[in-house]
Amino acid sequence: MARKALVVEDEQELGMLVAEHLRRWGFEPTVLSEGAYVVPWVREHRPAVVLLDLLLPDTDGFSICETLKLDRDTNLTPVVMVTALSGKEEKVRGLQVGANRYLTKPFAAEDLKRAVEGAIAWQDEIRMTGAEGEIHFKLQSDTSHLEELNHLLSAMFLFSGLTEQQAKQLTTAVRELGTNAIEWGNKKQSDQIVTVDYRIDAEKIRIVIRDSGAGFDPRNLPHAADPEDPIGHMIVREALGLREGGFGILMSKGLVDELNYNEAGNEVSLVKYFPRRTNGTK
Repeated sequence: MARKALVVEDEQELGMLVAEHLRRWGFEPTVLSEGAYVVPWVREHRPAVVLLDLLLPDTDGFSICETLKLDRDTNLTPVVMVTALSGKEEKVRGLQVGANRYLTKPFAAEDLKRAVEGAIAWQDEIRMTGAEGEIHFKLQSDTSHLEELNHLLSAMFLFSGLTEQQAKQLTTAVRELGTNAIEWGNKKQSDQIVTVDYRIDAEKIRIVIRDSGAGFDPRNLPHAADPEDPIGHMIVREALGLREGGFGILMSKGLVDELNYNEAGNEVSLVKYFPRRTNGTK
């Protein structure tokens, strides 16, 4: 049985051309020229891949992709953005809302096939690990971008099955450690990228934040609060001319179930487990 594919493209000739390529590669394509019907169509038909134009007559593809990725039922649907928007800002935004591949027009058939195969391979890999959903975000080192990301994540957390309190705790931890990645890891260099990976499975949510810096030794942070001496770091910060603070890591450890840095110190993993159900199972 042929796998279903959805092509969302308002240029009729291009939409039919893409559909023909997909048909030759063993898919059963459907073409939609407006965005209003995309989400309900995906929910009903469960396509193997969605090829999504961004400039649609009634809505934009970014919003459609975000909606699909916020929905736990459609989060694992591979999305390839196919667009004439080639700027870095648009590509970053596409990744921020969860697109698996970003393909700019004009493109060759080989490019399209590579993007489709790559997006589907992502889905296969996630399913092999037992995860129920995953999104990769990339953002520039600016805290305003971090706030936008946290707004998206907070909605995802609530939808995932976390309680409202757990969602707030995890959002706060992401904000604190994301700010550390921007300010300390990337030293506020706006061209440096922070990546945030969101993965959900049956028991937990895992968030991995990685900066582009050289890293640090999380066991040796005289300018950060220590549970055995929570205020001693303030003298160090004053001597170094640093702003008040240094409680981010300590506070975040109390907000999540697991917090671990990699050996280099430029990647931190946060884990929050779902609340146990009343029958004692998760």
